[in-house]
Amino acid sequence: MLDLKAVRANPEKFKKSLINRSGNPADIDHILAVNDERKKLILKSESLKAQQNKINQEIAQLKRNKEDASPLLTQMKEMSTDVKKLEAETAAIDEKVRDLLSRIPNLTHESVPIGDSASANKVVRHWGVKPEINGKPLEHWEIGEKLGILDFERAGKVTGARFTFVKAYAAKIERALINLMLDTHTSDHGYEEMNPPFIVNRESLFGTSQLPKFEEDLFKLEKTEFFLIPTAEVPVTNYFRKETLTENQLPIAFAAYSPCFRAEAGSYGKDTKGLIRQHQFNKVEIVRFCHPSKSYEQLELLTSHAEKILQVLGLHYRVVSLCTGDIGFGSAKTYDLEVWLPGQNAFREISSCSNFEDFQARRADIRFKPNGGGKPEFVHTLNGSGLAVGRTLVAILENGQQSDGSVFIPKILHPYCGFEKIPKTP
Repeated sequence: MLDLKAVRANPEKFKKSLINRSGNPADIDHILAVNDERKKLILKSESLKAQQNKINQEIAQLKRNKEDASPLLTQMKEMSTDVKKLEAETAAIDEKVRDLLSRIPNLTHESVPIGDSASANKVVRHWGVKPEINGKPLEHWEIGEKLGILDFERAGKVTGARFTFVKAYAAKIERALINLMLDTHTSDHGYEEMNPPFIVNRESLFGTSQLPKFEEDLFKLEKTEFFLIPTAEVPVTNYFRKETLTENQLPIAFAAYSPCFRAEAGSYGKDTKGLIRQHQFNKVEIVRFCHPSKSYEQLELLTSHAEKILQVLGLHYRVVSLCTGDIGFGSAKTYDLEVWLPGQNAFREISSCSNFEDFQARRADIRFKPNGGGKPEFVHTLNGSGLAVGRTLVAILENGQQSDGSVFIPKILHPYCGFEKIPKTP
């Protein structure tokens, strides 16, 4: 959530950010206008309370003099009713301002490319080379169906569209990938492993900014205020909700595996085949809490940790800085890692690594006490996919495909999987 004081101090800065995000700058004016009404109510209430104090003194004097104070007592009763009414109106406007602020996206960092669509994203660097594939490369769902390791048809029967039975070799590869990712992030990168709840409450989703704006993208449990998580970012970031840390505890880093559940509202017709856009998928998430002065240094570090998984798997990828029109709602800056998929002849996102600055911490009320004393400050939060497991499986199938129909597995996975390749179908 944005800092209302910062918005009031420099509204044009926030209007410009909204324009760059293809948003409506009038939203800022509306918030400030509503807040002005709130200030008027507060002043009116304070004025009435000052009058009450004065009348209270007069009543006390009349009582000391054994004189009739009933007219003033009647007036006090009427004023008390008016004060309560003003306080209720102020509380309602407070909630309205909070709701309006909660629907405004984060201010983007000055280094974020300006543009209204993904075409304005900036490629920062490439790693590795495209593999040589004999013949026309197959797409992953073609490979998976030929090898009998992905079953979309039966998943459709059991559940519906955008669900998959991941079987046999593919199931072992997914399990191996989860272990590789967690082992690398905990042993090599210093993250603490966490198994989070896969169901969260409404307040948690508000904290990480999925609510209130994106409720249609979530799976809500009927007759409850619980939701299936869209990513482990939600429970892990909320781990410290309404807590105050010490500066010496920072940075804090967690790595968590979870299944993820997304309704994918508004994405009909996109990536309807295969594993790219599923309602349920596996992911390893990496989350960091840090001092505000260190968050962009930490963003580079977190991104390098996600990249390391692609590197040890030998997968060709590129790092892309997302532009203002393509960046996520809560992010101040995001790098997407896009892996090369020969079957699609395209780079596809496999991880988003984002710095939210204090946007999530302000919503979730996560602070730290500075070493030098002074008021507690909001931490900065960061997260990224480290990696999306299903999409990593897609990349392995498409990049490892051989002309005889088999699929070579990256060497680092051999001890995890217990096999070096998926053999061709007999």
